[in-house]
Amino acid sequence: PFTKRCSFRNRGTMRFSTLSVIAAGVGAASAFSTAPTFRASQQRSVGTDTELYERKPFITGNWKLNPGTKQEAEALASDVAAAVTADSPCDVAIFAPFPFIETANSAANGKLSVGAQMVTPEEKGAFTGAISASMLKSIGVEWALAGHSERRTINREGDVYINSQCKMLIDQGMKVILCIGETDAEFESDLVGAICELQLKKGLNGIDAADMDRVVIAYEPVWAIGTGKVATPEIAQSVHATIRGILVEMYGEQIAEDTRILYGGSVTPESVDGLLAKPDIDGALVGGASLDAEKFARIINFESVEAPAPQVSNSSESESSSEDTGSPGKRAMLKKKLKEIFSKA
Repeated sequence: PFTKRCSFRNRGTMRFSTLSVIAAGVGAASAFSTAPTFRASQQRSVGTDTELYERKPFITGNWKLNPGTKQEAEALASDVAAAVTADSPCDVAIFAPFPFIETANSAANGKLSVGAQMVTPEEKGAFTGAISASMLKSIGVEWALAGHSERRTINREGDVYINSQCKMLIDQGMKVILCIGETDAEFESDLVGAICELQLKKGLNGIDAADMDRVVIAYEPVWAIGTGKVATPEIAQSVHATIRGILVEMYGEQIAEDTRILYGGSVTPESVDGLLAKPDIDGALVGGASLDAEKFARIINFESVEAPAPQVSNSSESESSSEDTGSPGKRAMLKKKLKEIFSKA
């Protein structure tokens, strides 16, 4: 059975919040010399009616300008597809170069999605080298990336252009992974929350709440990609919680809790378990490791590690309690118990 990630909220005297781990994230950040610090204005709290939310993990691989030949692409896609089984705890997608999309899709044999690494906002016309959403859709593409850090920096794609890409994909009935994240200089200047908020609001401008079920967010700390610096699971979780708080402001709590937020900072087989144990990290956008079928297979079939659940706090008391809900089985049991309690309320 697939692993589901869930969080619970209750109006009034009790609140179980996905943001309650921010304190742990900030604590971990203080031990990291270049970690961001999140000011109170960046740490949005949420809490409404008692509800149960579920988000299925999503593991994605961005091949970038790889591999070198159609034959290599076919073999890699086939090997990755072989790693996806009925017991895999997640949805899977790979983003292949345009010439290899159909080949990879055929090799995947329906076991995973094959998406595009970018799309041109225009539908047709005198745009040499451009690829439209309708062209991609016509060959069976469902997903595309928008706003990847390399497209932002190397190709100078700005927020307005990226927003146009997102809207074009949505208009075509397709799905988009909107990538956001700060550079090393912005990280060092403690601008993490501000940059993520700006890119998120500009990237989603004009996208209705009804269409958010076709949007996934990927947080890419650019400073952690190829720099030797490492974002701990606690740091990543604190940023993801901040992003979810921004989505609450934009679309309300239900949509914020339904939206999957992926982590894209050099995910490896060694780091994936700790990352995916965090309540607001719903998957990964994997770069280099997705080109190694064995490594990517381990990431796809990540193992849930035991992690303390966020604390349940009582607004009228200073006491708090917690329960270990790290494993899928224990989360399922807790989910069942809470449904029974809530149905009687």
